[in-house]
Amino acid sequence: MKFYCHPRCSTCRKAKNWLEEQSVPYQEISLLDETPSKESWVRILSETDRSIKSFFNTSGNVYREHNLKEKLPEMSVEEAAEWLSSNGMVVKRPFAIEGDTYTSGFKIDEYELVWSKGEQKDVN
Repeated sequence: MKFYCHPRCSTCRKAKNWLEEQSVPYQEISLLDETPSKESWVRILSETDRSIKSFFNTSGNVYREHNLKEKLPEMSVEEAAEWLSSNGMVVKRPFAIEGDTYTSGFKIDEYELVWSKGEQKDVN
């Protein structure tokens, strides 16, 4: 699993602790240094039944500074993918992905369903 996070994010630390307690293997990747590619985001956003907004860090400075709240409802998948791939601070964190399975943010119930015991279950 690729586990995209921000080193100083308390939610990311909680998610990492949960993964370690459950012995779920992961590769930690800093969203500041590397985000999923635009092509990856296009695939994810096109295949999911989740809203595009659910992948955005709606409480972040970049989201507010660029008035993404107003732009998001009219944003195409391509435009959203461009934003998400160009600035890791826009991505809701942590973002974990393995194959076609992913989670955005950290909710224990979702992590238990998706990542428990290394068995990935598609909840997309």
